[in-house]
Amino acid sequence: MSNTNRSGRGKNRRNSAASQGQGNAMASRQPGKSSRPSSRQQGKEVRPQGASLSAVRPKGRGRESAPIEGLPVSKNEETVIDIIGMNHDGEGVGRANGYTLFVQGALPGETVRVRVMKTKKQYGYAKLLEIVKASPDRVSAPCPIYDQCGGCQIQHMSYAGQLAWKRQLVVDNLQRIGKLSVMVEDADAQGDEANRNRLTEENMDQAVEPAISEEQGNGSNRIRLRLEGVMNEEAAEQGIRVLPTMGMNEPWRYRNKAQVPIGVTEGGLVGGFYAKGSHRIIDMETCLIQHEHNDEVVAKVKEIGSHLGISAYNEETGRGLLRHVVVKKAFRTGEMMLVLVTNGRDIPHKDEWIGSIREAIPHVASICQNVNKKQTNVIFGDETRVLWGRDVIYDYIGDVQFAISPRSFYQVNPVQTEVLYGKTVEYAGLSGKETVIDAYCGIGTISLFLAQHADQVYGVEIVPEAIEDARSNAMLNEMKNVKFEVGASEDVIPRWKEQGIEADVIVVDPPRKGCDPRLLDTILEMKPERVVYVSCNPSTLARDLRVLEDGGYRTVEVTPVDMFPHTVHVESVAMLVRNGTEG
Repeated sequence: MSNTNRSGRGKNRRNSAASQGQGNAMASRQPGKSSRPSSRQQGKEVRPQGASLSAVRPKGRGRESAPIEGLPVSKNEETVIDIIGMNHDGEGVGRANGYTLFVQGALPGETVRVRVMKTKKQYGYAKLLEIVKASPDRVSAPCPIYDQCGGCQIQHMSYAGQLAWKRQLVVDNLQRIGKLSVMVEDADAQGDEANRNRLTEENMDQAVEPAISEEQGNGSNRIRLRLEGVMNEEAAEQGIRVLPTMGMNEPWRYRNKAQVPIGVTEGGLVGGFYAKGSHRIIDMETCLIQHEHNDEVVAKVKEIGSHLGISAYNEETGRGLLRHVVVKKAFRTGEMMLVLVTNGRDIPHKDEWIGSIREAIPHVASICQNVNKKQTNVIFGDETRVLWGRDVIYDYIGDVQFAISPRSFYQVNPVQTEVLYGKTVEYAGLSGKETVIDAYCGIGTISLFLAQHADQVYGVEIVPEAIEDARSNAMLNEMKNVKFEVGASEDVIPRWKEQGIEADVIVVDPPRKGCDPRLLDTILEMKPERVVYVSCNPSTLARDLRVLEDGGYRTVEVTPVDMFPHTVHVESVAMLVRNGTEG
């Protein structure tokens, strides 16, 4: 497998804090989704400049301006307001005499005392001073550095509350941006109990209940996923059914990848996260959303490196060796990969360092070096080599095996990825006879899931290296009914149609910016019976669903999936059917 750069499924909302965090406190905290090396970004992973996800503001927030006259509040004024909602950055939304204020750390339903910090014509920002009346969803954030880090934005909210809010975020976007009707009977579907939304064997079976039927002609069992009671006209008149957010049974320690910037103090190497608004690295021993083994590996690498006198990279001078430590953990197989990102090829005491790492961390199956000598905030350079062990580790999502190289994209929450893909297969409604096109296929993760239940799957992705990985993964799983091609979906799919390829189902999984308008036009021209839309951004999902609905499709159902607990990010899977067709 090549060591060149890889893309995921056309986005990195999860590969970095989104891996969008998705909230990777130890690694980069890129603003969402994604936050994933997108196919449009050629798979590059960018180190953040210390800004937390929750610090993303409307343009112009940081500029000083003259006071605006006629507002009901003024800068530095203290006032008490009721919090009536929460925006997509996780800030509480309140009103002072009709004037909107965004308050970091405040939750819906609370009464808070705040100090106005900045005012604009239509809205302003305030600092939380006191909680006069607390929300029943308020909890104490268990992370001791929660306020400093910024990788997670809503640890102070109960997990049940998070799941309910994420569903409502999806609903609000469908209604406000997409101008779509949402079924009202499920307005309180999230309920006050989170158990029904969390991943258990019981509700996983209910969410994706297979009915095995013997297909004539090929002698093999195929899974036919039943969709009952959602295709009738009465349901269509009631609007889109938005199901409760599918959450985790244990919403901690879910990340399988850490990307840790390295610095130095008088006591040796430090690694953790960037202090807000600076390039200063704060040392951290543990991250509660990282797998414990990732914490252990990073700690050992710092300890051994300090003992051997390994220098840390200084971005101001361009000197020093160790820039980042990247750790990947395969949840199913237990294998681990360690990548040392260095400012140069030569590593002092290399053999002693590798030997010490192997002795201290016996479950590490691969130790690699990536060389990045550029003064840039991109984490990886162009050269990657194996220092010890294999060039890949292996893991499974469901029954599908994947090879993970140092720079290949792989979902950072494998437990919820299986939930997300299971819902995608369910919405595709496959019987084993269909032809499916997977746009934005990345390394083929969704394509290979679909290929288990379809007659033929075609995947397209703009990043050549991702298609190389997709083909390798297809060979690894001995799947011969899937074909991958490099190019833009809006160019390749029409060419397939000219070749006589007609899709029964088209699956799209675009980056945060949503589908290219030409791809949406292509889908409408192809006229598949179903479209399954996997989204990492509720706003662009709503926008694109509106286009597809105007073109002759009906959105039947949307399921939010919590890929990144304790962050503001939410995935969604939407099922659309062409008007005049049966589900």
